[in-house]
Amino acid sequence: MERKPVIGVLLGDGTGVGPELVVKLASARFFDTLCKPVVIGDKRVFEQGMRIVGKQVAYQLIGDISEADWNSGAIPFLDQADLDPETDYELGEVSVKSGAAVLAMIEKAAELFLEKKIEGFCFAPFNKEAMKMAGCKFESEHHLLADIFGHTGPFGEINVLGDLWTTRTTSHIPIKEVSSNLSVDTITRAITLADSSLRNSGIAKPRLGLAALNPHAGEHGLCGREELDIIEPAIAAARAKGIDATGPYPSDILFIRAFRGEFDGVVTMYHDQGQIALKLKGFDEGITIAGGLPAPIATCAHGTAYDIVGKNIAGTRAFENAVKMTSRMANHMASGGSV
Repeated sequence: MERKPVIGVLLGDGTGVGPELVVKLASARFFDTLCKPVVIGDKRVFEQGMRIVGKQVAYQLIGDISEADWNSGAIPFLDQADLDPETDYELGEVSVKSGAAVLAMIEKAAELFLEKKIEGFCFAPFNKEAMKMAGCKFESEHHLLADIFGHTGPFGEINVLGDLWTTRTTSHIPIKEVSSNLSVDTITRAITLADSSLRNSGIAKPRLGLAALNPHAGEHGLCGREELDIIEPAIAAARAKGIDATGPYPSDILFIRAFRGEFDGVVTMYHDQGQIALKLKGFDEGITIAGGLPAPIATCAHGTAYDIVGKNIAGTRAFENAVKMTSRMANHMASGGSV
């Protein structure tokens, strides 16, 4: 029987479906099958989630992880006591106070990991707008976490659907700035991150496919030169380091081949190039991993789902997969591997 790592479970932004998802999995005792969970957030938000779902979940308020008792039948809960559903936000509306609570959750979880009190954490959906309204100066939670961990190596979002992993070279920037932010170095870093992340999940020699930037992969320079001048040299540099990377391929064809099992990972040039493909194929199942960081961290790929929040219809499959992946990576680290 595989060991059960101690995993933090962050409620996510209180204005969205996150608390509902945590309640649904807790009430079904899903966490207990994979890990020793510790919920992090405000207990009042959790209780609101219980009212929405119509389920009661016993929880044990703790001040420190050492107080957690996973045999009691009650889920250990670190109450942040910083977000009141009655006065601080409305469901389905961006809230600066909820964004501030999310930042506090992230900092708490990272602190617990650095103190070796938890072995990783998964989080229900955040709202980046709310986080920035609350003072986050970073592009995303992954950049914030890298700063907290003092991490300077390659890192970034890795999206996973089934057995296919995708990494992107550029992320949350305007589309008009994508080309100017592509270089041999940035693409090589993305390839290296994809390769190392897949190896750390147990795949000995990952097969990576690189997406082209331009239509028809640039048509040998007739429709853009990024493939010839930047992407191909980056692939050559990666192959020289022993990485099985090929391409660049037009992304429409590349993802057809990838979903057929020809590649373990795809490296894209910009955010939506991979996100459209994965979410179209499996919106309710995909997850996002904080690749390259020292802690196992994962979340569902979908967002706060303001259109359905409070209706008790949010599906849990993506969040289930995030919990599975976080636990899997934590056990990999415990066995001597790295994330």
